Amino acid sequence: MDSIGSLGLQQGEGAPSCPQEGLPCPSNSSEMVQECLQQFKVTGAQLRQIQTSLLGSMEQALRGQVGPAPAVRMLPTYVGSTPHGTEKGDFVVLELGATGASLRVLWVTLTGIEGHKVEPRSQEFVIPQEVMLGPGQQLFDFAARCLSEFLDVLPVDNQGLQLGFSFSFPCHQTGLDKSTLISWTKGFKCSDVEGQDVVQLLRDAIQRQGAYSIDVVAVVNDTVGTMMGCEPGVGPCEVGLVVDTGTNACYMEEARHVAVLDEDRGRVCISIEWGSFSDEGALGPVQTIFDHTLDHESLNPGAQRFEKMIGGLYLGELVRLVLVHLAQRGVLFGGHTSPVLRSQGSILLEHVAEMEDPSAGAARVHAVLQDLGLNPKASDAEWVQCVCMAVCTRAAQLCAAALAAVLSRLQHSREQQALQIAVATGGRVFERHPRFLSVLRETVMLLAPNCDVSFIPSVDGGGRGVAMVTAVAARLAAHRRLLEETLAPFRLTREQLAEVQAQMREAMAKGLQGEASSLRMLPTYVRATPDGSERGDFLALDLGGTNFRVLLVRVTTGGVQISSQIYSIPECVAQGSGQQGILLNWTKGFNASDCEGQDVVCLLREAIRRRQAVELNVVAIVNDTVGTMMSCGYEDPHCEVGLIVGTGTNVCYMEELRNVASVDGDSGQMCINTEWGAFGDDGSLSMLSTRFDASVDQASINPGKQRFEKMISGMYLGEIVRHILLHLTSLGVLFRGQQTQRLQTRDIFKTKFLSEIESDSLALRQVRAILEDLGLPLTSDDALMVLEVCQAVSQRAAQLCGAGVAAVVEKIRENRGLEELTISVGVDGTLYKLHPHFSSLVAATVRELAPRCVVTFLQSEDGSGKGAALVTAVACRLAQRTRI
Repeated sequence: MDSIGSLGLQQGEGAPSCPQEGLPCPSNSSEMVQECLQQFKVTGAQLRQIQTSLLGSMEQALRGQVGPAPAVRMLPTYVGSTPHGTEKGDFVVLELGATGASLRVLWVTLTGIEGHKVEPRSQEFVIPQEVMLGPGQQLFDFAARCLSEFLDVLPVDNQGLQLGFSFSFPCHQTGLDKSTLISWTKGFKCSDVEGQDVVQLLRDAIQRQGAYSIDVVAVVNDTVGTMMGCEPGVGPCEVGLVVDTGTNACYMEEARHVAVLDEDRGRVCISIEWGSFSDEGALGPVQTIFDHTLDHESLNPGAQRFEKMIGGLYLGELVRLVLVHLAQRGVLFGGHTSPVLRSQGSILLEHVAEMEDPSAGAARVHAVLQDLGLNPKASDAEWVQCVCMAVCTRAAQLCAAALAAVLSRLQHSREQQALQIAVATGGRVFERHPRFLSVLRETVMLLAPNCDVSFIPSVDGGGRGVAMVTAVAARLAAHRRLLEETLAPFRLTREQLAEVQAQMREAMAKGLQGEASSLRMLPTYVRATPDGSERGDFLALDLGGTNFRVLLVRVTTGGVQISSQIYSIPECVAQGSGQQGILLNWTKGFNASDCEGQDVVCLLREAIRRRQAVELNVVAIVNDTVGTMMSCGYEDPHCEVGLIVGTGTNVCYMEELRNVASVDGDSGQMCINTEWGAFGDDGSLSMLSTRFDASVDQASINPGKQRFEKMISGMYLGEIVRHILLHLTSLGVLFRGQQTQRLQTRDIFKTKFLSEIESDSLALRQVRAILEDLGLPLTSDDALMVLEVCQAVSQRAAQLCGAGVAAVVEKIRENRGLEELTISVGVDGTLYKLHPHFSSLVAATVRELAPRCVVTFLQSEDGSGKGAALVTAVACRLAQRTRI
């Protein structure tokens, strides 16, 4: 692609062509005219250079690596969500700077019903030149008077009108309703405004006017308004492109890529402010002597160089400069000019559009030229049309190169080779130059071939979009309140956690003394942890989750060696008849009959005898919690607590034998299996239980039991999240209020999804992919709220677990009369190990609630199996010593 100057144009048959290839031109071509128009010809290589350079400037600005005069600004607009069609209400919009020297006020009604629109009411006010160039207060007082004049004729009350402020100048935004003007453009030059918060200036002016109570909710430039006003099609519109008096684009960027925000989730709309792009290496080769003259004579020489090659405020002036140049050299109009033609700003965008339009014919071109005080010949009209086409074609191609840079950025940030996206277009250049869009579209296709781009014209010149920003802000604020209300019971205070710790200490003491308690505090008859002298071969059988494992464990001077085989347990076996201390009750989804109240060691011995395949001595029965403690105790002699947080949850610890009423003896220690999953079954946790916990409990196979476990363990957290999501959907907060059959399905939201969704390494796009795989069609806002729900549920679980551990270690410290206790906790379980934040939250809670205990958490390796073998090894060691 050496040249794409002919895009969107058709050459008349047999007619000589302009150097701008494909343009119909008069036969009496002049070398001087050809040379003049040649300057506006842009090659494919030059456009790619602009695309590459602008993309580099964008990415540099996103990283915060910019100099004092950045090429592009990449300004966050604090618009973090696109519309999803349910927004409704009445909104006032004030537009300043979107249409040159005028101000527009609109009354916009959003119905929230697809396909049902109410046409906005609007009024345009011409801004006097002295106001555009006078004191800033005068401009904002003028705007406030226009607002009052507009509202006076409407049947509205004076109660809290919500206003969206469209302020289409380069600004530094620090919030949705806080925006500081960087510099004036588009012919404005009011004093005492640059460096000021324009929202506050407008609020002050409205207050001085005193007629209406108006809340300025959001400040938006016309580009963002254009994007937000786009009708949602198959997918949301996430790019806005404006070519009016000036030009700019905005798009939805991943927030984690915007250095100034310090956010790692969600998206934010970025206003590129590409009018200031000024890379000499990229723009220099495509700038003409006319561009330099226009810049020199402008209000802001040296600034907005890219905008001055594209914006509608300048296209007419470029055409005028070319015509004056050619006339003064005797090529056009018989070598004559006119006072009007020599006057700056005498050729407007409207004139260029009319003269360029082939359907208007030569007569319309003649009429425009005659209005300029000229007496054109037929060939003059044809050449003028060529000039208009050359200037506008170059503008469309440069705009396409810039848009291609934005599309490349989106491909990279979203890691999508093939991008399908909608671009909302706005501004008078698009409205009055149909050919501008066709040239733009074809150039984009060549520069960004892997992007499927739909161009959608904006509604109401962006006014509806500004109202939509205001409406979205109102919707998000309402949804945020409902989300916070829903999750508030899961956000536990230190006082609540300390109360859980105290109640657990009380339940432990009662259970040890044989009094009524939700904690059984069962003696395990494990009287010591490993001391490193254990030796021998031991067989371990591990039953306790969804698998059954058989392990051969060899304990030698070199350490522990394990061989194992894993068998899946069919549900029909787990809940069938049970031929396997005495089982008190099943948990974790097991419900095999004829086991509760039976000695499971006897059941196992009988099963081995029935098998008649091998002779085994069942030395010890161990649950996974004790096994975990023993497994870690082999590596660390300070490990005297075992913790499981997986499918279920439990804790064991080494208690002083004198405190265990059910076992004789006052000296030594014994490992106590707390069975803390049942903590709270006596109602002591009712103050922390939510409606969602109650729903999960009622749907479980053991309603009213294992209440603590149901707030902590992996078997239940996903279900708690699912019930919360159902509730938020019913409130209209999630999924546009549309209930899906998939979300109604029990256990569809696995706890592993919490671990994946909360992973710091996942981009929001990947979070959305996980949820979409579950059949949940959602927006980025939905994904963020689902993430918050997951975080609240898992945080509560980790904090409750930490409160329980704090109760255990504090009891051990007090048992031993120590000022400070150094102790280790052996931990196993998929939730603890795989969740990205669970372990750190547990540790932080323990540090806060048990400050006199120095607690180290050790992750067990093959805890229950290896631990069972080590319990057996310790039992054999102790028995041998007893015999001796």
